[in-house]
Amino acid sequence: MSPFESLAAKLGYLSEADRARVREAYGFAARHHDGQYRISGDPYITHPVAVAEILAELRMDATVLIAALLHDIVEDTAVTLEDVRAAFGDEVASLVDGVTKLRRIQFQSKEEQQAENYRKMLLAMARDIRVILIKLADRLHNMRTLKFRSEEDQRRIAEETLDIYAPIAHRLGISKIKWELEDIALRFLNPQQYYRIVHLMKKKRAEREAYINKVIETLRAKLDEMGLRAEVTGRPKHIYSIYRKMRDQHKSFDEIYDLLAVRVIVDSVRDCYSVLGIVHTLWKPMPGRFKDYIAMPKANLYQSLHTTVIGPEGEPLEVQIRTREMHYTAEYGIAAHWAYKEGKSAKNAAEEAKRIRFIRQLLEYQQDASSAKEFVESLKMDLFSDVVFVFTPKGDVIELPAGAVPLDFAYRIHTEIGNRTVGAKVNGKIVPLDHPLKTGDIVEILTSKHSYGPSLDWLKIAKTQHARNKIRAWFKKERREEMILRGRELLEQEARRHGLSPKEAFKDAYLKDVLGRFNVQSFDELLVAVGFGALSPGQVMGRFLELYRKEHAEATPPPAPAPLKTRSTRQGVRVAGMDNVLVRLSRCCSPVPGDAIVGFITRGRGVSIHRTDCPNVAREDPARLVPAEWAPDPEATFPVEIEVLAMDRQGLLNDVLQAVNETKTNLTKVTGRADRNRLARITMTLAIRNLEHLQRVVERIKRVQDVHSVRRVLEP
Repeated sequence: MSPFESLAAKLGYLSEADRARVREAYGFAARHHDGQYRISGDPYITHPVAVAEILAELRMDATVLIAALLHDIVEDTAVTLEDVRAAFGDEVASLVDGVTKLRRIQFQSKEEQQAENYRKMLLAMARDIRVILIKLADRLHNMRTLKFRSEEDQRRIAEETLDIYAPIAHRLGISKIKWELEDIALRFLNPQQYYRIVHLMKKKRAEREAYINKVIETLRAKLDEMGLRAEVTGRPKHIYSIYRKMRDQHKSFDEIYDLLAVRVIVDSVRDCYSVLGIVHTLWKPMPGRFKDYIAMPKANLYQSLHTTVIGPEGEPLEVQIRTREMHYTAEYGIAAHWAYKEGKSAKNAAEEAKRIRFIRQLLEYQQDASSAKEFVESLKMDLFSDVVFVFTPKGDVIELPAGAVPLDFAYRIHTEIGNRTVGAKVNGKIVPLDHPLKTGDIVEILTSKHSYGPSLDWLKIAKTQHARNKIRAWFKKERREEMILRGRELLEQEARRHGLSPKEAFKDAYLKDVLGRFNVQSFDELLVAVGFGALSPGQVMGRFLELYRKEHAEATPPPAPAPLKTRSTRQGVRVAGMDNVLVRLSRCCSPVPGDAIVGFITRGRGVSIHRTDCPNVAREDPARLVPAEWAPDPEATFPVEIEVLAMDRQGLLNDVLQAVNETKTNLTKVTGRADRNRLARITMTLAIRNLEHLQRVVERIKRVQDVHSVRRVLEP
């Protein structure tokens, strides 16, 4: 039997003309793959045919099946994309191009090449959803034949499948493919646990089946009595989902109760809710274990009612209730909406893609990411992680990765809302911006048109790459000059730490290499990236040092210059190389012990001490900066100005002052005002001993009711 015959047997849903087109594509692929073999020893053509068979089981159209048969032909034979276009048309050529790897382009690393392949594939998917359906079928057949690869390849491919492909299948709702990908990947990544679970499932299978059959008989009898037509079956639990629950919840196999599950399929949505009522009259529902995915579908279009009840023998039992259409969507996801129909086209595919919020987000991530690697990391972190569902005050559902905070929510709603955020309420109560969100939370973002915009600290608070990218974009646009100066200062400090002058370290001869390494177009862009924390000074300096040492043929870094003698001052500060010099603490940034500081030689006024992150320092002449450090003096105090933002109410100021008093901190000045939106702004000057003392005061003020942010004031 030829490889095509098994595929042909599954094409009954296509028209005779479409079946002829598929057969023609098979002949074309077979001729050009002739003489090629897979690692298993099978003729290569068996692979594209198997991929097409998987897609035929999903009832994909002829165009998809033709592209599946040709998906490797441009990559692995002398056939060009233009040849494919001439023989089978633009639509097939576009799909083939979407799944073709970028092997003919030179990349700096294999990791970068793989990231660029992912980006190309995912963006092609955003244009035509059928690209990813072909790629998922391709990956599924490769996983089914993974035993023929080396052990190293098995682990690498299995990890890649769990990181990228299974989450995509989940996001698109194609559970039929998702579960098989995950189970096979687990078999190669953790065979001991995989076969242990298989053994335990077989051991208790008879006992479980007897229990489920008893439940099904009871439920069917009640449904017949109520005149409801329904299909009731037991639901198999997949091995990987059992493994994850055991691993994540630290449970033994015997503690996994939802191995016992029943699925009820009915004719209408009304019947779904009728069955739910019957189930709850038969068995007592467990509190907090009911989920209505019909009224509130998942982002991947999944709909169903889920309830967990105490079953006949006192064991928890999960029941899923859905219509036949919902069941088809649950199994095939977006593929169910692209199943074969006459007259569908790439335009239809693009329209179908828009229905998936996940795909719309792909385009946002592409715009925000500075490199293919960052794009893929964003996907792994934000789109492929576990999720929580929270609500806007108007009741709209927003999906966020688990661990997300109100700041992530704000930027998911709109970039401008994120940039103007001054606080947040969760379930009506003011919370810090780093408050972890839970499914079901109602989140309200407090904004102000007088907001200064994002803080650099927000890069540490935000949990999603999406929010971080938006924050960085704001700094790039609004404070570019400041970030250039800050980045230059940080790099020059790092150079001096290694005993090099900026002129020696940042030679033009090194620049092209460094810019290419970090995928930026100019030195200013590099400084901006360092300035707002996208790149660390040590990371960038490390590359400059490599080039310096290579040029000077040095195996070790150049010796650091002998440390300059320091002298303490009455301000509790040591200034390198200076004695009997007037030293004053700058009022613009009010440094305290614990802050990184630097001295600035002023004209006629001695040395001004600034925090190293003070914006004013970045604007000064680097040649007039001198190293400085704190001299221990536990009795000394330093003035620090802080700003408290809160919702105005009676007694607010008194509560804030009481909080300061509890920390045994002296207060030298306080002012306050409230705007028309009842946003109170309290500014106070405190006598602070060190950074730890300041942090203790700030944390205590944050605990005051209705306070939603406390920040240290930096004067421009």
